[in-house]
Amino acid sequence: MGPMTGLRLLPWSGPDGKPCYLASDDGQSLLNRRADEIEALQVAMGRELLRHARVLLEDRKADVRELRFLAERLCEALRDVLRVAESRGGRLAVQENDGDGGPGSAPECGGGSA
Repeated sequence: MGPMTGLRLLPWSGPDGKPCYLASDDGQSLLNRRADEIEALQVAMGRELLRHARVLLEDRKADVRELRFLAERLCEALRDVLRVAESRGGRLAVQENDGDGGPGSAPECGGGSA
């Protein structure tokens, strides 16, 4: 990842559950690299959970408790991956705006919480 400007949505929440942001022009800073590692881990965990879900859903003997647990983990994984997508989309928008400087060249990045 190269240099960036603006705020980066980090893949974790603050103690109060609100999103955390990093202001840095150094895309290779320790905190940026750690965030990249965590994002990669979250995406990999989501993939693995999806594989597990397919197996469990094919099992006719799976009970409600197992399915509820699976649904809770899938919700957590989806929340994490959506945060990764929002963060990466926001950084793409900044890069596109820096490239041509024209208004409307990149989609707006919402400030919602995950």
